[in-house]
Amino acid sequence: MTATLPGTTRTSGNGVRPGSSNPLGSEEVIIGEGRQEWVAQARCKDIDPDELFVRGAAQRKAASICRHCPVLLQCRADALDNRVEFGVWGGMTERQRRALLKQHPEVRSWADFFAQQIERHTAVY
Repeated sequence: MTATLPGTTRTSGNGVRPGSSNPLGSEEVIIGEGRQEWVAQARCKDIDPDELFVRGAAQRKAASICRHCPVLLQCRADALDNRVEFGVWGGMTERQRRALLKQHPEVRSWADFFAQQIERHTAVY
């Protein structure tokens, strides 16, 4: 059985959104109510969105908003799976997300990737 982050689900079939404009064919892993569930728990849900769409050194401050967010990994996985280009998502800047995507081109579902990392980490301890 494959691990899944809380508030996320896997799609059936090949997981690729029909008509997706994503040239990499990213899987859609967060769907409908599952996404609404974690977004409602996000630490940033009540702040001005402009605080997360900043440049330069201000990105570090914006990322600190995410530091103790209960849905940090769900947000991060959503941004990576959907190749979100702008803003701070899941505590990661635009540059950090691009670097991670480049470092792991084989990952088709970041939600699954993070869930497996958690599973491995908890199995060791």
